Amino acid sequence: MATLDLSKLLKVFGSDVRAVDEIDLHIEHGELISLLGPSGCGKTTTLRLIAGFLEPNSGEVIVDNKVVSDGNKILPPEKRNMSMIFQSYAIWPHKTVFQNVSYGLKFRNLTNHESENRAKKMLSVVRMEHLADRYPGELSGGQQQRVALARAIVVEPAILLLDEPLSNLDANLREEMRFEIRRLHDEFHITSVYVTHDQSEAMVTSDRICVMNDGKIEQVGKPQEIYDEPKTRFVAEFVGVTNSLEGKVISSSVFDTGSVKLKMKENQIAVPGNQGFVSIRPHRIGISSVKTDKNSENMLTGRVKRSFYFGSTVDYLVEVEGMDDLLRVIVDPVNSFQLDSEVTLEIDAESVVFVE
Repeated sequence: MATLDLSKLLKVFGSDVRAVDEIDLHIEHGELISLLGPSGCGKTTTLRLIAGFLEPNSGEVIVDNKVVSDGNKILPPEKRNMSMIFQSYAIWPHKTVFQNVSYGLKFRNLTNHESENRAKKMLSVVRMEHLADRYPGELSGGQQQRVALARAIVVEPAILLLDEPLSNLDANLREEMRFEIRRLHDEFHITSVYVTHDQSEAMVTSDRICVMNDGKIEQVGKPQEIYDEPKTRFVAEFVGVTNSLEGKVISSSVFDTGSVKLKMKENQIAVPGNQGFVSIRPHRIGISSVKTDKNSENMLTGRVKRSFYFGSTVDYLVEVEGMDDLLRVIVDPVNSFQLDSEVTLEIDAESVVFVE
């Protein structure tokens, strides 16, 4: 295990494209942190800077308090004691599963017997021991990804880097492998950096999530913090789904959209008079056919305009008088509401989060 620090890390492509824009990030021993963001946000470039495949323009990559990259020198990737898992798996088609997993052990100070035992143990950990003699072409995508994981972990790296490792799998396998990656991390506790644009992957696998946008870090926090307490509109809208309502802060606990006043979660950055947005998660809005006093706190009268059935949930779009945008509401399908029916929406103040 190792600590990893990025200090004012900058990578510029061409004359003015700041792909990674002077970011700072600290990763603890044994922590798995995801770099989450849309295509072009700088997450893969950051990973390649950590690995040593790219040289920064300035700033530092520091492993266990030792600088491995800065604007003047760069330690080669093979000397960083890091393993990397690529999007394409990158396992050798002409080698068996066992040969793929054991290959990196040839460069460790181990006897043949020790290497064989370690490779066998690792195949058992990833539940691939019964396929040790097969070739990659005889494996499913999920099985190939398990081989790539085993090969990366068996050499006991100080840091494990994962570059969108599940993007080539189908939906069911992706879900299965998210839990598998988390299980393996809990077993080996290798300091890990996981690049993904998939918020579900980040939520399941990570100790903390680092949300990136346009080369910068928008927010770093535990999955629940990122979801429940987004600091910016970008984070609120990229991680999960939300209703973003524009308006003005009336007090530290009241927000005015222009059509309705909403009591909101107490927030120190909500300065009276400031313009901004509140984020309201759709599944935290109650919906009923019971009529209520329009002046009741955080109770809104609306009309159902669209509905989408997903089996475990129903997604409603509700028109509220005075609001330009429809409010999205996600609920259990036990109670259903007809199109154009009048409904009452109830929003808990703790679910109304001010963002800049």
